[in-house]
Amino acid sequence: MKKYLSLTTALTLVATASGAESITIISWGGTYAHSQVEAYHKPFTAQTGINIVSVDSDNPATPIKAQVEAGNVTADVVDVEYADAVRLCDEGMLEEIDPSVLPPAPDGTPATDDFLPQGLSECAVGSIVFSTIYAYDSTKFPDEVPQTIADFFDTEKFPGKRGVKKAPKALLEMALMADGVPADQVYDLLSTDEGIDRAFAKLDTIKRDIVWWETGAQPPQLLADGEVVMTAAYNGRIFNAAVTEDKPFEIVWDGQVYEYNLFAIPKGAPNPEGAMEFIKFATDTQRLADQAQWISYGPARQSSAGLVGLYHDGKTEMAPHMPTSPENMTNALGSSYDFWVDHESELIERFSSWLTAS
Repeated sequence: MKKYLSLTTALTLVATASGAESITIISWGGTYAHSQVEAYHKPFTAQTGINIVSVDSDNPATPIKAQVEAGNVTADVVDVEYADAVRLCDEGMLEEIDPSVLPPAPDGTPATDDFLPQGLSECAVGSIVFSTIYAYDSTKFPDEVPQTIADFFDTEKFPGKRGVKKAPKALLEMALMADGVPADQVYDLLSTDEGIDRAFAKLDTIKRDIVWWETGAQPPQLLADGEVVMTAAYNGRIFNAAVTEDKPFEIVWDGQVYEYNLFAIPKGAPNPEGAMEFIKFATDTQRLADQAQWISYGPARQSSAGLVGLYHDGKTEMAPHMPTSPENMTNALGSSYDFWVDHESELIERFSSWLTAS
C-alpha cells in the first residue's frame, strides 16, 4: 500500500502552533514567479497566516535533487516540469500526494476527473500549461510576416538571426514540424534514426544564424536588443513583453510544443504539512484561473477555463493568449514524457556533438 502525504486541519494547527509559520517555494523567477506571488502566495498568507519565502531558480529540479541527496532540504514546495516531477518521484526524492485530498471542482467533479491529461502525477499537482512557441519583432517585417513554424526555419524568405534554446527538447520536434511532419507523427518519426537525422538536417539550415539562449528571460531581451528577429521562447515571457512593456512582438502558435508545470514536495521538507496546505489552496479551480490574470499560461484544471477573464491591466482578454485556446491548437504538439525518458540521453549526446561540429 502506498504511503501518501495527506493533511488534516489538526496537523496544520499543530505545525503552526509549533512555530512552522513559513514555507519556502522554489520556482522559476521572472514574470512567472510574480504571477504566483499575486495569485497564490499573497492570498494564501492572508488566509492561513503562513508566510512564503520565494526562491528563484533557472530549473528548480536541480537544487531540489542536490538538497535531497545532501540531506539538507530547505524547500517545502518546488515548481517543476512534468518530466522532472516523474523522474524525481521515481528516484524517491518527492513525497507522494493522494489526489483525493485535492479540492473538487465547483460542481463537485473530483480533482482526478477535473485536471487535464498530465495535470496530476504520483508526486505532483499541476498548475499551468505553458508552451514553447516562436515570436518575432513586427518592426523587422513591414510587408510579409511569419505565420508558420516552417517560416522560422526559412532564412531566405525571412532573413535574420534566430534565438534558440540550447537544448534538444522541443527544438527537435519543432524542426520536424517545420519540415512538414504532422504533429501527431512527430514522436513516432523521432524514435527512428531516420527521424533524428531529418531533424538535425533541418537544424543545419539555420545553424549559422542561431543565437543560443538558456534562461526564459533571455528571448524577449534578444528581440528587444535587436540581436535576433525571431526567437523560440516561452509564450508567457513574450506576452509579458508585448502587453506589459509594449514591445512590438508577435507570437506564432503554429508548431507550438506545450507542457505542464506542477507543484511537488521534496522528501525531507521542513514543513510538509504547510506545503500540502499550499498546494491544495493554489490548485483549486479559482486560484488557477486567478493566475491567468498575471501571465498567459493555461490553467491545469478544466473547470478553471470558464473563469479566465481579463489581464490585470483590466482590458486584455486572456483566453486568446492561452496555449490551450482552440485557435492556438490547430498544429500543436504535447511534449511526450515517455519519449524523453527513453531517448533523452542519446539525444543530448547527439545535440552536443552537433553543436561542436563545423
